Amino acid sequence: MSDAEAGSLRFNVLGPLEGWADGSRLRLGGLIQERVLGTLLLEPGRVLPISRLVESAWAENPPATASHQVRKAIAYLRRRIPDGSEVIVTDGPGYRAVLGPEQLDLTEFALLVKTARDAVGEARPGEAAEALRRALGLWRGPILSGAGGPVIEAAATAFEERRLAAAEHLFELRLGFGESSELVVDLRDFVQNHPLRETLRAQLMLALYRAGRQAEALEEYGRVRELLVEELGVDPGPGLTRVYEGILREDPELAAPPPPPSPAPATVPVQTPVSPSAPVPAVPAEAPCTLPYDLADFTGREQELTELLDCAGRDYARHSRIVALDGMGGSGKTSLAVHAAHRLAGEFPDGQLYIDLRGYTPGEEPVTPGGALDSLLRALGIPGERIPEDLAGRTALWRATITGRRLLLLLDNAADADGVRPLMPTGPGCLVLVTSRARLVDLDSAHWISVDVMSPEECAKLVAETLGEQRYAAEPEAAAELARLCGHLPLALRIATARLRNRPRWTLRYLADRLRDEARRLDELSSGQRSVAATLRLSYQALDQECRTAFRILALHPHGDIDVHAAAALLGTDPRDAEDTLELLLDVHLLQQPEIGLYTFHDLVRSFAHSLRSDATEGNDDASVHRLLDYYLTAAESACQVMFPGRRQIPTGREETCVPVPRFAGRGQAEQWFAREQGALLGMVGVARRLGCDRHTVLLTRNLAFQLSARGQLEEFRSMGLEAVSAARRLGELPLLGVSLSNLGVACWKLGRFTEAVEIATEGRDVAEQLGDLQTLAHSESTLGQLNSLLGHFPQALSHLEKSIAYERELGASRAEAESLTLLSTLYEQWGRHEEAAAAARRAITLCDEVGRHESKLVALTDLAFAQACLGDDEAAEVSLKQARALCEDNRDPGQVALTSALSAEVCHRLGRAERAAEFGEHALNTVSSNVSPLRRAKVENTVGRYLFRRGDAAPALSLHERAYELAGSLDFRIEMAYAHSGIARAQAALGQAEEADRHERSAEELFTAMGVPAGRRR
Repeated sequence: MSDAEAGSLRFNVLGPLEGWADGSRLRLGGLIQERVLGTLLLEPGRVLPISRLVESAWAENPPATASHQVRKAIAYLRRRIPDGSEVIVTDGPGYRAVLGPEQLDLTEFALLVKTARDAVGEARPGEAAEALRRALGLWRGPILSGAGGPVIEAAATAFEERRLAAAEHLFELRLGFGESSELVVDLRDFVQNHPLRETLRAQLMLALYRAGRQAEALEEYGRVRELLVEELGVDPGPGLTRVYEGILREDPELAAPPPPPSPAPATVPVQTPVSPSAPVPAVPAEAPCTLPYDLADFTGREQELTELLDCAGRDYARHSRIVALDGMGGSGKTSLAVHAAHRLAGEFPDGQLYIDLRGYTPGEEPVTPGGALDSLLRALGIPGERIPEDLAGRTALWRATITGRRLLLLLDNAADADGVRPLMPTGPGCLVLVTSRARLVDLDSAHWISVDVMSPEECAKLVAETLGEQRYAAEPEAAAELARLCGHLPLALRIATARLRNRPRWTLRYLADRLRDEARRLDELSSGQRSVAATLRLSYQALDQECRTAFRILALHPHGDIDVHAAAALLGTDPRDAEDTLELLLDVHLLQQPEIGLYTFHDLVRSFAHSLRSDATEGNDDASVHRLLDYYLTAAESACQVMFPGRRQIPTGREETCVPVPRFAGRGQAEQWFAREQGALLGMVGVARRLGCDRHTVLLTRNLAFQLSARGQLEEFRSMGLEAVSAARRLGELPLLGVSLSNLGVACWKLGRFTEAVEIATEGRDVAEQLGDLQTLAHSESTLGQLNSLLGHFPQALSHLEKSIAYERELGASRAEAESLTLLSTLYEQWGRHEEAAAAARRAITLCDEVGRHESKLVALTDLAFAQACLGDDEAAEVSLKQARALCEDNRDPGQVALTSALSAEVCHRLGRAERAAEFGEHALNTVSSNVSPLRRAKVENTVGRYLFRRGDAAPALSLHERAYELAGSLDFRIEMAYAHSGIARAQAALGQAEEADRHERSAEELFTAMGVPAGRRR
C-alpha cells in the first residue's frame, strides 16, 4: 500500500505486519506487541481471551507477569493506533479487533475470493480471474512473517492453504481460457517450490501438452513418480495418472478449449499448485474445507499412512469408505488423520469437513450426534431455519444433502460407535476418517488401523525435524535416550523437543537426565496446555470405577509382561474375569499386547498409574501384592517340580494360593515359563524384601538360582543369594539357611570369589551336619571340593568330592552324583590323572542317561574328551566331542558350549582337519561373552591359545594366554594360571623373546610342582 492510498487506518498482515494511518506508517512496538496485535488481526471481530494472547506472545513457559504484560501491550497499542480504544475493544474476558473490510488486507482477500466464487457461479469467469489476481496480489510473504510463535505459525499455515486454493482456482480458470505455453514458466516455479503437489504437476503436464511439448509433459510424470516413491513410498494418485494416460493416448478431451469471445485476463504470477480431479480441469463449485492445519513438520508414520491412503483410494463407486484410527492418547492419531486428509483433499471436490466429537476433551461433554449433524449441515451451507430439531430429521436431511456428493469427513475423538453411526454416508462417493482412543469394534464396515508408538528411527527423524539437523547430529545417542524415556510416544517427544527449542542452552543429554527420574517424568513432559499426564487421565476417567481400580492395581506388577494368571492374583478374581478386564484396558489402549496372552504397560502409562496411588489405596494395594507373591511362589514351585522331579520340597509355610497356576505339560513348558517370567520373579524378590516376607525371599531365590546360573547372570545370582541368606537368618530356620548358603556358595564360586565361597560353603556344611541333612551336606562337600580344586589344593579337593559322592549314592541322588562326578573328572584331569578322569566322566555319562539330564551330560562328555586328548587318543576324543556338540544347541550355558568348541578346535587340528578347527576356534571366542564365568573364559582362552600356537599363529596365541592369565590371576585359579604361563612362554619363545619366555616357564613350573602335577601329565 502506498502513502497516497493510505488516507485512513489500515493494517496489512499478508506478510510482515504493517500499520498505516493518514499515510504514515505506525510504530507498533516490539515483538510482544506485534504478536498480540497480529493475533487479534488474524481473527477480527472475535473475542480472544487473555490466555490466548499469552500463548501467542510467549508460546511456552510464559513469565508470571504474562497477563499483566499483555494488558500493557494492549494499552501501548491503543496509544499508537488512532482511535485505538475503538479498534481494540475490551469485551468480557478478552479483547477483539474492530475493523472494516477496507482496513485489513486479510479481510479484503477473503472478500475478493468470495467475489470470484460468485462470479464463477454466475458464469463470469473473466471477472473471477480478475478478482483472484487482485486477491493474490495482496500477499507480500507468509502471514505475519517474522513474528514467530506457534499460534501465529499455525494460523499462517492455515491461511497459506487458502492462498494456495485461490491460486489453484486461478490456474484452472486460465487453463479454461485456453492458455498453455504462457503458463509453463509460472508452473515450473511452483513445481520447484512444491515438488510433491501432484495436482500442480498435472496442470504443468497439461500446459506442456497443449503447447505441443508432449515429451516434456511425460518427463514431468516420470520425475514426480520417482520422487513420490523415494520420498513417500507411494505411486502417483489417480488424478495425475489420468492426465498421464490421456497424454499417452492423445485423448481429444485434453485439447485446449476454444478461445473465449473476449480476451483472457492478463497473466499474473501465482505461487501455488492446483488439483484437477479429471484430465481437463473444471471450474469447481464452492466447496467447504474445515480441516485443521497440517503439521509442517509431520514426520514418520510411513507404514500407517501408506495403509490409510491405500484403503482410502479404493473404488468409491459402490460404497463410501470408512477408515478408523485407534491408539493410546498422545500417539498422534489426529495428526496422522489430518495429514492424510490434506493429502486426499483433491479427490473430494465437494468438500472436506472436520468435527471434533470431544470424546476425550477435559471439562466438556462429548458432542451429541444431533449437535454434530447441525455443525456439518451448516458447514455445507444449510440455513439454520431449515435444520430439524430432532435427530431423526437431521439424519435424514444430512443423508439427502450429501447424496451424490464426494465428501471427505474427518470425525475426531469419537467416544463410541453410537456417536458416529448417524453421521455415516449411506451412498457411495465419500470417505470417512474416524479417530478414537478405543477401537469401536461395532462400527460396521470400518477398516481399522491401530496407531502404536513410533519406531526409534521415526523418533530420530522427528527430533531432527523439530530441533534441526545440526542439533540432532551433535547428540544422536542422547536423542535416542530421550526418545526411549518418552516411550517413543509422539506427544511426549514433541513436548520434550518444544522445551528444548525454548531453552537453547539445554542439551539433549541434560533433558534426558531430568527425565530419568521416573517420579518426575510426567511433570517434565508438560508444556503449556499439553501434558502427557492430562492426556492419559482422560482415557482413565472414561473407565468405570471397577476398571479404574483394576488399572491402578495391575500397575503394581513388577515387570512388563502380565499374563491372565498373574492378573487374576492381583485382582483377586479368576483368570477368565481377569482376561476380560485386561482386554477392556487393551481396547482403550491403556495396555499393550506384545503377544497373545501377555499384556504390558507403556512406560509412561505405568508411571501415570503409579501416580494414582494414595494413602487411601495402600491397604488394598498391599493385599494385592501379597496375593501376587503367593501366586508366583506356588507357580515357581510347580515349574521346578516338573523340571527337577527329584528335588526336595520345602514347605512354604503359607496356604496355597487360591488362584489357579499354569499347568506345565513337560520340562520345555516349565523352562519357557521361567524364561518369560524371570524379570517378574526377580522383581517379586525385591517386593518380598520390601514387605518383610522373608520366607518368600528365600524360596523364590532358591527357585530362580538355576535360571540365573545357567544364563550367566552371576552378579544377580550372588546379590539374590545374599538377600536369601539374610532372610533365612532372620527367620532362624536352619533348613532354609542351609539351602540359601549352598546357592550363595555356587554363585561366589562362579564369580571367582573363592575365599568368600569357601567360608560360605563351610558354614553350609556345618549347618547341614547340625541338621543331619545329607542332601545339603552332599552339596556343600561338592562345592568345597570344587573350590579347593580351583585353588590348586588337589588332595583336599579329592577328599571333599569323595564324601559328596558317597552321600549322594546313599541318598540315591543320581543327578547330583553326576554333577559331582564331573567335578571329580575335572580335578583328575587338572592333576594329570587322566585315566581316572576318563573313568569318572564315563560314570557321570551313564548316570545322565539314566536320569535324562543333558546339561551334566554335555559337561561329562567334554571332560571325557579332555582326558582322551591328554592320553593321546584324539580319535576317541573327537567321538566324544561330536556327541557333546549335538547337545550344545539345547544348552543354555554359553561358557560350557565355548569350552566344547575350543577343545574341538585343538583336537581337529591335531587330526589334520584345519578348516573345521578354524571354525570351532572362532565359534569358541565368539561365544565367550562378558556374562560368561571368568573361570570358564580363562580355560577357553588357554585352550584356543594352544590351538593357535600349534597352527603357527604365535602372536594371537600370546594375546589369548596373557588375557587368560589376567582372568585366572584375578581369581587365584592356579591351574589355569600355570597353563597361561606355559602358553605365554611358548609363544614368546617363538617370537624371539627368550628372556621373557624363560621367566614365564619358571613360573609355570613352580605352580605345577606346588599342585603336584607331573611334567609328563600336563595338557
